Amino acid sequence: MTQALLGYLFALAESGLGLGAVVPGEVAISSLAASVDGILPVVALGVAVMLGAVTGDHLGLLVGRLGGGRLRESRLIGRIGIDRWDKAADLVQRHGFWAVLASRMLPVVRTVMPVVAGAAGVRYRAFAAASVIGAIGWSAVWVGAGAGLAASGLLDGPWVFVALGVFAVALLVRWAMRHRPASTKERGPAISPPVPCEIV
Repeated sequence: MTQALLGYLFALAESGLGLGAVVPGEVAISSLAASVDGILPVVALGVAVMLGAVTGDHLGLLVGRLGGGRLRESRLIGRIGIDRWDKAADLVQRHGFWAVLASRMLPVVRTVMPVVAGAAGVRYRAFAAASVIGAIGWSAVWVGAGAGLAASGLLDGPWVFVALGVFAVALLVRWAMRHRPASTKERGPAISPPVPCEIV
């Protein structure tokens, strides 16, 4: 029950609150699934993750409907990347239902797609259908992957903790690189003040 609740909350935050732009949701969902024993708890986790993803999508849609095009200039979209926003907007304007459906399997893009769809005025019926179908597929793939990995016995070795440590360090480095201040090279060469010369 605890894993199902965590799965719901993480999928909601990943899809609707922008967490997917920082931490890949697939890793957390698969890790939760690997810690669950029994078919019924795995199914419960899968349903919870699907519902969390759909809820997050609808939260993003609501934000997009209310915020409209002003969101593109917001600080949050600036952190995620305006180029990613523009890419998602182009996809949703050209393909609608299929863009929302396909975005579920694309990290980061799926985080901004519901907001973009809301701002672009995508029909709700098309959005809801794509959201539910995509969330079912996403949940089945990654919950199934985690459960299958646990059943295979590969997680019993100590090397798993080393791999998780390396992955956590890689995430921290990635975050630090994205949020580092501009270097001197990027800012341009420093201009030293003119030195006064003496007239003899």
